[in-house]
Amino acid sequence: MCSIFVLTGKSVPLEVAERAFYETLSRGPDMSRFYETERGVVGFHRLAIMGLNASGMQPFTRGKNFVVCNGELYGFRRERRLLEDAGYTFASNSDCEIILPMYELYGVDLFRRLDAEFACVIYDGERGEYIAARDPIGIRPLYYGYMQDGCIAFASEPKNLTPLCKEVFPFPPGHYYAGGKFVCYRDMTKVNEVISGELDTICEGIRGRLIQGVEKRLDADAPVGYLLSGGLDSSLVCAIAQKLMKKPIRTFAVGMQKDAIDLKYAREVAEYIGSEHTEIFMTREEVLASLEFVIKSLATFDITTIRASMGMYLICKKIHENTDVRVLLTGEISDELFGYKYTDFAPSAQAFQAESEKRVRELHMYDVLRADRCISVNSMEARVPFGDLDFVEYVMSIDPKLKLNSYGKGKYLLRRAFEQGDYLPESILWREKAAFSDAVGHSMVDDLKAYAEEKYGDDWQQLAQKYAYHAQPFTKESLLYREIFEKYYPGQAGMVADFWMPNKEWEGCNVNDPSARVLSNYGASGV
Repeated sequence: MCSIFVLTGKSVPLEVAERAFYETLSRGPDMSRFYETERGVVGFHRLAIMGLNASGMQPFTRGKNFVVCNGELYGFRRERRLLEDAGYTFASNSDCEIILPMYELYGVDLFRRLDAEFACVIYDGERGEYIAARDPIGIRPLYYGYMQDGCIAFASEPKNLTPLCKEVFPFPPGHYYAGGKFVCYRDMTKVNEVISGELDTICEGIRGRLIQGVEKRLDADAPVGYLLSGGLDSSLVCAIAQKLMKKPIRTFAVGMQKDAIDLKYAREVAEYIGSEHTEIFMTREEVLASLEFVIKSLATFDITTIRASMGMYLICKKIHENTDVRVLLTGEISDELFGYKYTDFAPSAQAFQAESEKRVRELHMYDVLRADRCISVNSMEARVPFGDLDFVEYVMSIDPKLKLNSYGKGKYLLRRAFEQGDYLPESILWREKAAFSDAVGHSMVDDLKAYAEEKYGDDWQQLAQKYAYHAQPFTKESLLYREIFEKYYPGQAGMVADFWMPNKEWEGCNVNDPSARVLSNYGASGV
């Protein structure tokens, strides 16, 4: 991960801007650069992943132009060779150095050409114009706001901008900003042609694209590790990676000391694929002691995101403290494509697809945000194979009738896609899904709820009224999280669309807790 910071005007005192910039030092602790430009201010914190020496430090400049980019540009070596054939020369091995030459050749069309997880800001010195862009899923964070003089400001996290801007907004994924306007360059939910036909053919397409998505994310000059929950998604990522690598990969699993559900399954996967495996335990005391810092780091009040972040933050913290790993592959984004426990209740294929589209559009505010912050606050980089653009586009285009759970098992297509090839034991491949926040141990969520119960009395609903301006808290637990959020981001709840909950309009989904445990089809998921 890295951190970018660009002010397009000079109304903010330099010392105030610099303090705001250093709020995200953990994203890029290797090197930092901050300076005033002719038009404003630019800052960059670097976490060196590709091109580890100082020549890869940003901003990159060409003539009057400069760029800062937090990203991984997959296939950049091929693009770089094309640029070299066109006469361009490069000073570093950094993937992001190709952006300015591509901008000179293609203009804003360059963003459509990128196979990447990225957020960047370009300054076109000839035009005196700033251009900003974010990847189509929003895996890399980018926020913006307007300063007192009306000039726009861009940064990797809200905490960079709240001291400078009255209101902070998430930069929309798949968009670029130019000429004062936001323009969509790629919508991952748009289906151009529905894919139907033989299941085996469709599953071959799923398998091949996911393998490619994992393979391209193994390219790093820094050590790579893998988060392994023992669930289907992370287990597939690890199994694919292990088949591609010549030596054992390093896997990490986390759970509560007394009732971790997933640790035994993660251990089974690790033994099966032959990874170098580490188990990390967490306690009630650690969870509660970390809660405020986690919410500040996340910049969210959402119940699901915060619950799931507790285990993820603590495992990443211990990986950072005890290993040299700088890159972590994770299993996020599968649920939004293939379904959750609650999408078993989808009343029709069209409803399933509409829900999937909504979730993919909003991912950057929830699961993707969680992975980014929990990993980056511990000075590592997240890579998300299920977020591979070709893979997402393919799965979103599959006839939704085939993605509905009419098979008696959720995510059937994904499971079937990896039946052949000896990737995972059947007990894991066909295991019932358990949500990560539950699977680290039911006691963790119970402890958080109990803590909120102890903190608030019968008047909690009156306290919740203070936050009626957006997404009013509806339980004591949600009030606890909202009050911590407002402490650090007062009046900024609009950064998050709403609570990440099952679709209450569907029969069986009108619940007041986001945990799949409250659904009638949870079954053996938590065993």
